[in-house]
Amino acid sequence: MDAKTKRAARVRRHGRVRKKVLGTASRPRLAVYRSNRHIYAQLIDDGAAATLAAASDAEVQANGDGDGSGKTDPAKAVGKLTAERAKGAGIDRAVFDRGGRQFHGRVAAVAEGAREGGLTI
Repeated sequence: MDAKTKRAARVRRHGRVRKKVLGTASRPRLAVYRSNRHIYAQLIDDGAAATLAAASDAEVQANGDGDGSGKTDPAKAVGKLTAERAKGAGIDRAVFDRGGRQFHGRVAAVAEGAREGGLTI
C-alpha cells in the first residue's frame, strides 16, 4: 500500500470516528495526533471551536519526564500532562478521539496516561 492510499484510509477512518465523537465544554474531545517522530494531544470544545488544553512530547522531553528510551513512555507522559492541564481548567471527563489510528501503542499510552492523571475517558 503506497503512502497516499494509506493516508487516505486513515482520513476516512477518522471521518467515521468524528461522526460519533463530539467534544463539549463539560466533556471535551481528547484528540491525539501521532506523527512518525512526535505525539500531540489536545482537549477540544467543538461547540466553541476552542482548544482548552494541549501537550506534546517536545514539552515532556524538555521537562525531562520522558526518559528518551522509546516513544511509548513520552506518549504516556503527554497523557499525564494533558490531564494535569485539564484539571487546572476544571475538566475531569473527556471523550477520546484516536485520529483514525488503531488504539494501540503510543495512542493507547496517551489514553492510559490521561487516566492515570485523573481524567475519565
